[in-house]
Amino acid sequence: MKRNVWITVGLVLLLGGCDDNHVFTLYRASSLDANMRIHIATFDAAESSPSYNQENCAITAGLFAQQPGVTVRYWCEKGTFRP
Repeated sequence: MKRNVWITVGLVLLLGGCDDNHVFTLYRASSLDANMRIHIATFDAAESSPSYNQENCAITAGLFAQQPGVTVRYWCEKGTFRP
């Protein structure tokens, strides 16, 4: 019984440290399917500013979108990659 308690406490502490509130992921659509979500990059730097990754993702999305001939949409979402 004590062993199960320690395993549970360990898992809670381990998972409690997993905070991806600072993570942002950059996606783009497809030129063939505007609803397709294609993973480009994940921004997960451990910076003290909570907006650091969000700002870098937004800047990158803008730079991709501004390239000549680009017709697809780029966007950022909070969290890690989700297919």
